[in-house]
Amino acid sequence: MNTPLFEREAPVLFEERVDSTNLYLRRIADTAADGAAVIAKTQSAGRGRLGRGFLSPEGGLYLSVLLRPEAEPERLLTLTPLAAAAVCRAVETVCGVRCGIKWPNDVLLGGKKICGILVESVLGGVKPCVIVGIGINANTPSFPEELSQIASSIAAQTGREVGLHALAAALLREFDALYDRWLSDGGRSVLAEYRARCLNVGREVLVGDRRGLALSVGDDYSLLVRFPDGKEEALRFGEVSVRGLY
Repeated sequence: MNTPLFEREAPVLFEERVDSTNLYLRRIADTAADGAAVIAKTQSAGRGRLGRGFLSPEGGLYLSVLLRPEAEPERLLTLTPLAAAAVCRAVETVCGVRCGIKWPNDVLLGGKKICGILVESVLGGVKPCVIVGIGINANTPSFPEELSQIASSIAAQTGREVGLHALAAALLREFDALYDRWLSDGGRSVLAEYRARCLNVGREVLVGDRRGLALSVGDDYSLLVRFPDGKEEALRFGEVSVRGLY
């Protein structure tokens, strides 16, 4: 259903508990409107990148948006950094604190990860689409020991509880605005914002077992890294650790 809090043309659906908001939209993809969003209080099977699980207790914001852009597959990859920029904007609007982005898509606050993003293409069915999933640790009370060194919540970092409705409304507004620009200018304006927020640039990074210096973010959102032997490599995907970031 739509509510006055979410003033947008596409519907916003609310669920108490789902397996994952991405899977929820995948199941209704053939009948859902372009831009339809679903918000859930909890997820029983939240998912992150590279097949990882995503902890989704009450207190977090779990949201997915279904899109039907007419764009080549390479360009669809840039929806992930777009979502990260939208999260940063929304958190700053609601909470008054500036976030950064650890390449490619982790949103960090106070040196800790507060958000995960998963973008998936749905090619089967009658209407192909892309689903952008966003999970924000807003008021998440605690984390398992193995995650506590790298993950945190907005509330833990600011000392203030976050209004989830206000955060969700801000996130949808910012996402919709950036997506409209992405459609009109090919994503150039989003790229500039992403570059300004990227925390990797200028830092020593670990790529597998190799150390290098992150130099810049390319026009295709690749991370340009220079290694000790002088060779430079543009990374398009994978895991990159940033020394001293956490």
